[in-house]
Amino acid sequence: MNIKQFSNEQLVGQRLMIGFDGTELNRNLMFMLDTLKVGGIILFSRNVLDPAQIKGLCVSVQEYARSCGLPPLFISIDQEGGQVARLKEPFTKFPGNPKMPAKEDARHFGRITAAELTGVGINMNLAPVMDVAPKDIQSVMAGRVFGNDPQWVSDLGVEVIEHLQKNGLMAVAKHFPGIGRSTKDPHVDLPRIDVDLTAMQSFDLPPFEAAIRHNVAGIMLSHLIYTKIDPQWPATLSVRIAKNLLRDTMSYDGLVITDDLDMGAIDKHYDIEIVIRQILAADIDITLICHQGPNIEYAFESMLQKLQDDSVLKQRGIKSVERIMNLKKHYLSAKT
Repeated sequence: MNIKQFSNEQLVGQRLMIGFDGTELNRNLMFMLDTLKVGGIILFSRNVLDPAQIKGLCVSVQEYARSCGLPPLFISIDQEGGQVARLKEPFTKFPGNPKMPAKEDARHFGRITAAELTGVGINMNLAPVMDVAPKDIQSVMAGRVFGNDPQWVSDLGVEVIEHLQKNGLMAVAKHFPGIGRSTKDPHVDLPRIDVDLTAMQSFDLPPFEAAIRHNVAGIMLSHLIYTKIDPQWPATLSVRIAKNLLRDTMSYDGLVITDDLDMGAIDKHYDIEIVIRQILAADIDITLICHQGPNIEYAFESMLQKLQDDSVLKQRGIKSVERIMNLKKHYLSAKT
């Protein structure tokens, strides 16, 4: 599809990834596609029953998107293994990143997960976790990380990325620039980390640098404030972190996605209008809103108004949609 022919509504919708209720194409999902023109959906346990139902859901939403003149959809899920795995039996049960003892285990996870997810129509896994948890704290990520050595996290994370992507499933490394140091959960409230960039460059950032070198499809931002880098905004709303550090300094030109904007770290502290303003300013491609509700439509309307009022933001929005469409062309054009 020619991006130059996209309406403003299509430019905005492509930058939304949304959650929903139900296990089939329903009226709410149809509204999200035909009116808000969303570019992606995310599946949770509430949306899945068994492989046949999941495949039917994925096929029906892709067919409906096509009938609305939309590009193929990103269909994403969190399937890390261990404590974060939305798909249960008969899908393979993996023990999780902390219990992955060797690179071959990471390769096996990548191959099997890619086969199982693409087999039911899911095309993006919001994994692997590339956070590093220090030994001497009770990290909120202790049950989800590969370990406390940045090189080991890099090595296993890269194996997962390569074996997901070579088997047709987009990988998303998370949570940039690293939340392993946090003892507080951003699902509940807004954590702060008082560490400077130099310290992060030797501990937190190497796994993400490795992911970038290995062409990871996407990177998800964290909902933490890093007081020595940007004392005002969490990474998922920060120009200094998302644009200046990730885009400019680390030269990442892949997909950048927020974490769920319904989490307490954002929802308790920021109005959706401010959130969208910051996302646009920071050159973030995908706005992730995981729960059905008014925030999805508010985000759409806010982004649409800002693109209509500001030609610079619109041009940067076109660049974001170009990144989105390049990924869709590479991974999805032959499948939908």
